[in-house]
Amino acid sequence: MLTYTVRRLVLSVPTLLFIALVIFLLLELAPGDPMAQVPLTVPPEVKQQMREALGLGEPTHIRFGKWLYQFFVVEPSVWMDNTFGTALSEGKQRVISWQTRSPVMDIVVQRMPQTLWVVAMSYVVGILIALPIGIYSAYRQYSVFDQVGTFITMVGYSVPPFFSGVLVIVIFSVQLGWLPSIYDTTHQVVDWDSFIIQIKQMVMPVMVLALQTTAQISRFMRASMLDNLGQDYVRTARAKGLGESVVVLVHVLRNSMIPVVTVIALGVPQIFGGAIITEQIFKVNGLGQLLITAIQANDLPMVQTVTFMLAVLIVLFNIIADLLYGLLDPRIRYD
Repeated sequence: MLTYTVRRLVLSVPTLLFIALVIFLLLELAPGDPMAQVPLTVPPEVKQQMREALGLGEPTHIRFGKWLYQFFVVEPSVWMDNTFGTALSEGKQRVISWQTRSPVMDIVVQRMPQTLWVVAMSYVVGILIALPIGIYSAYRQYSVFDQVGTFITMVGYSVPPFFSGVLVIVIFSVQLGWLPSIYDTTHQVVDWDSFIIQIKQMVMPVMVLALQTTAQISRFMRASMLDNLGQDYVRTARAKGLGESVVVLVHVLRNSMIPVVTVIALGVPQIFGGAIITEQIFKVNGLGQLLITAIQANDLPMVQTVTFMLAVLIVLFNIIADLLYGLLDPRIRYD
C-alpha cells in the first residue's frame, strides 16, 4: 500500500500542474478587466502603470510561471519561516491579491476558521445523522421509519439552500426570536458564555447545510445496504448462527461503506470551498464569500489560488478514498 500511495502522489503532480494551467487559461479568457473599477477620472497612463504594477503587461507564460513559483516555493517558505524562525522567504514576492494588496494565503488563513466552524461542523453532523438513518432504513425497508426518512431526505435534497436558509431565519429568528439571523464573524470564544453564543449563531447555517449532507449520504447508505443485504454471504452468516447485529453491523456495513466512502471523501473539499449560498445568506465571512468577492472584483490571483487549493483537496481525498477501499475490503490489493 505504501508503494501504491507513493505512486499515486507522484502521478498527481502532473495532474495538478495541468489543472493549474487550465484554471489560469480559463481566467485569462474570462471577460472583465481588473482596471474596470478604477474611476474614470484616472488618466490612461496611470492605469497603464497600475496594470504593469499588477504584472498584467507580461506575457501569459511568464505570469503563469511566476504564480507557480510563488505558490509552490515562496508560500511554503513563508510557512517554514513562521514555524521555525528561518528566513527562507526574505525578499521574495508572494501571491498578492489585486483587491486588497495583501498576501492571498494570509487572507485565506484568516477566513478558514469561520468556514471550519460552520461548514465543517455541518458536514460532520450530517454524516453522523445520515449513516444511522441509511442503515436502519435499509434494514427496515418499507417500514414507517423508512418511508418518513425517505420523504424527509428527498425534501432536504430538493430544497435549495437559499430557500431553506430564509425559511429558518423567518421561523427561528424573526418569529420565535431564538437565534441570531446574522453570523458575527468578529465573535471570539474565550469562556463558556461566549461559547454558547457561538453555538447559537452556528445552529441555523449548520442546520441548513447538514440537511443536504444528510439527504445525500443517507440515500447512498440505504441503497448500498440494500444491495448487500440480499447477497449470499449474508444468508450464509445467518445460517451459521451469527447474531443479527453482527451480520448487519460487521459484515454488511463494512461492504456497504465502500461506495459511501467515495461520496464522503469527495465531499470534504466542499468544506474548504465553503457553502457559497449559505455564507451569503447568514453573512458568514468564510472562503465561499471570499471566492465570490474575488470573482466580482476580477481578483485573478485570489481566484486562481483558492480554486487550485480546492483542486488539490479533490485529488488528495480521491487518493484517501482509494486507500480506504483496501481497509474496508480485504479483496482489494494494491500490488
